[in-house]
Amino acid sequence: MNVLIVRPDGIGDEILSLPVASALRRQQPQSRIMFLSSAYAAPVLAHHPDLDDVVTVSGEESFAELVALFRRKIDVALFLKPFRRLIMASWWARVPQRVATGYRWYGLFANRRVYEHRSDFTKHEAEYNLGLLRGLGIEPGPVAPPRLVVTPEERAWAASTLATIPSPRVILHPGGFAARRWASRHYWDLVQRLVSEGLAVGLTGNQAEGDRFREEIGRSPGATKGIEDFMGRLSVRQLMAVVAQSQVVVSGATGPAHMAAALGVATVSLFDPRRNNLPIRWAPLGRGFVLRPDVPTCEKCIYEACPYWDCLDRITADGVADRIQSVLTRAESVTVQHV
Repeated sequence: MNVLIVRPDGIGDEILSLPVASALRRQQPQSRIMFLSSAYAAPVLAHHPDLDDVVTVSGEESFAELVALFRRKIDVALFLKPFRRLIMASWWARVPQRVATGYRWYGLFANRRVYEHRSDFTKHEAEYNLGLLRGLGIEPGPVAPPRLVVTPEERAWAASTLATIPSPRVILHPGGFAARRWASRHYWDLVQRLVSEGLAVGLTGNQAEGDRFREEIGRSPGATKGIEDFMGRLSVRQLMAVVAQSQVVVSGATGPAHMAAALGVATVSLFDPRRNNLPIRWAPLGRGFVLRPDVPTCEKCIYEACPYWDCLDRITADGVADRIQSVLTRAESVTVQHV
């Protein structure tokens, strides 16, 4: 049968959906497995052995265009996240099997409903995703950590590009969409310590993140020996290739952390204390550390009104550097530490 996995979302969200494709490939090897992705995140999915095709949406499509998308001989639409217009379009297109959560009113447009609250935060996102397969009568088994594919040509390009900063390399990604970010000054303190210890550093992020970082630290970081400033210079596939040729990635709870884990690269991830950012739900599925400030868990960030507004400032550059050195010498799975 033709199965469409529906999760047009951010990079990390889509990476954590890949175990569903792998479980389907194991249990139904003859099925054609497709993924409905956001245009932004789609390059991450290229060359994945468990996906036969990747279809993209921009979010600007008319309802008629979405209905036409679901009329492409799709037997099963598996909604890993309940996007209202997409579920309704699949119903209008008469997709035979439509699997979604039963806890949203528009779950009425699905005919295979799974009743499991993700709001209880007792499982990892990848495990919640796999649970939707029960709507097809499939017992998914344990989570197989997601894996991404970088081609030999991409690896060769990255090796050439990174020649100015020899191994061991640490990638720092100061951006992200979290309510709180570790301050640029902390990242810069970390850069200086790592370089003093003989490690090479690559800085990644989009153009806006790069401009903000340079403005906040008051200099051009790429002018320092042992540092390569890639911010605003890499496509998604190029970022994957650079990460794959590095040893550690340091970031917030954002897509590049999951990208690194899926490429077998160690991570040091800085999580703010919001409940919807709990590591049990969102930790990278790989090896390394999740650092979380030792303050009470909050429902949402209320900014300066919070008595723990300095939460992420409690994570120091020295503490992160120590974890980087530790992860370079061992291969254990991700450990959550409150600091």
